[in-house]
Amino acid sequence: MKQARFIYKYICHFFSAYHTKGFGVHSPFIFQFLNDVIYNRNKFYVFGEIEKLRIELLQNKQTIFVKDFGTGSDRNRKVSEIARKSLKSPKYGQLLFRMIQNAHPGNILELGTSFGVTTAYLAANSSKSKCITLEGSPEIVKIARANFKRLSLQNIEIIEGDINHTLELALNKLQTVDFVFIDANHSSEVVLHYFEQCLAFASSNAVMVIDDIYWSEDMEYAWKLIKNHPLVTSTIDLFQLGIVFFNPDLNKKHYKMYY
Repeated sequence: MKQARFIYKYICHFFSAYHTKGFGVHSPFIFQFLNDVIYNRNKFYVFGEIEKLRIELLQNKQTIFVKDFGTGSDRNRKVSEIARKSLKSPKYGQLLFRMIQNAHPGNILELGTSFGVTTAYLAANSSKSKCITLEGSPEIVKIARANFKRLSLQNIEIIEGDINHTLELALNKLQTVDFVFIDANHSSEVVLHYFEQCLAFASSNAVMVIDDIYWSEDMEYAWKLIKNHPLVTSTIDLFQLGIVFFNPDLNKKHYKMYY
């Protein structure tokens, strides 16, 4: 039933994505963002190294104990299974890289590390940026740390533990956040709580990215409330994820695009 709903929502999105390729976009800021970020397909040298790591994770049959604070279903799982279900695709990982390249954020925050593939895309653009990523499961943290070391990414700090407790610590460490990627708990109540917590520390030009906005009716509800938040000026709905802007120079506008 859930899969059928997801397919239906995708079809609806495809036929209602009126702003694809910039059609009907009058904001110079958003139009530039589309051309330079969303529909830019340039490859960067670091992509190959990160994707090698992804392939190895997808082939890794090691079994680890996973502590899941979101669902409470702690259990043994294969690394390959976790990687297959939790890693963002290369297309979206590389999109996040281009967002970072475009925004030049000083402080980056990720909620939900998994094995650190997406974290690598967030942190690899500049060693001058500081990236804090939050992950609950100790065994997953161990693998992520090894992956960061292998990729020589020294600007990443991973904080282990329940995000409901570690998020405040991370925000206090950063003081200000310029880019936030929320990919953890898929409950509207929790996502909205994370959003509000991060918003209290967000710079005026901050960008937030919410993953899996059509995961469920509950997540779709959270996305609707985020779009209508009084401090949100513009959003871009790519179906797989939602991009949120707070730039006060932008008019209140919501864009839907096929990516």
